[in-house]
Amino acid sequence: MSDPKPQQLIDELDQILDRERKALMAGDLGKLEDLLAKKEKVIGKLNSVSELERESLEQVQTKVSRNQQLLNSAKDGIRAVAERMAESRRIRKGLDVYDQAGKRARYGTRGGGKLEKRA
Repeated sequence: MSDPKPQQLIDELDQILDRERKALMAGDLGKLEDLLAKKEKVIGKLNSVSELERESLEQVQTKVSRNQQLLNSAKDGIRAVAERMAESRRIRKGLDVYDQAGKRARYGTRGGGKLEKRA
């Protein structure tokens, strides 16, 4: 089997980036691991090619940048949820307050520790 031509690799990477964007937009983060492995493989092959078409690479680079922004946003969202859940756990354990003298006091919570949702 012969090595794929540079344009074939660029087209393959372009398709992977489109699927990656679709998964990010749908919140289907489970697909990202497989796509990342495929993307790294194609990029590795592209790095070994000496002659690449600049225009095709610029289009792919734009998609890479766009997807990176989406990945960063997804990561920030996951981090925000984790922080919110941690804060919720801290509140269930009790509340720390400070008086005018700066002394800390802890007030424990009562009840089953259920979180009430209100519309």
